[in-house]
Amino acid sequence: MNEQGLDPRSTTNLFTNSICIGERRVKNEDCFVLKLEAEATSLRARSSNNVEIIRHTMWGYFSQRTGLLVQLEDSHMRRIKGTTTSSGNDGVYWETSMESVIEEYRNVDGISIAHKGKSWVSLFRFGEGPGAHSRTRMEEAWEIEELIK
Repeated sequence: MNEQGLDPRSTTNLFTNSICIGERRVKNEDCFVLKLEAEATSLRARSSNNVEIIRHTMWGYFSQRTGLLVQLEDSHMRRIKGTTTSSGNDGVYWETSMESVIEEYRNVDGISIAHKGKSWVSLFRFGEGPGAHSRTRMEEAWEIEELIK
């Protein structure tokens, strides 16, 4: 998920069916933590013949002071179906974890829009066989610059 230029209205819609699981301090902000887990029916609908989506969970950390999203975490677990291994296991598993810090909200036409952020993504591949385990980590920093007409 790429949240560059994140509009709080989109975030509100995304977390409509979430539950509050507690509070946490993030970047010197007291935050409510909202958790959203994809339902089994949704996971099945998003799966295909070759890919089974096992789990998809998101956590949003919202400032108690402003109500704006301060941090977003997103975790997916997928099984890529393939050739059955000698031990009878089918497929390779991919776990993708993303953490983003969202900053510098600015007023644009009456709406607070994030203008800066940083994301970290971890990809973990595991399954049977030589070379089946691997871990990759990526980092991205982004910033929106205002263009004056």
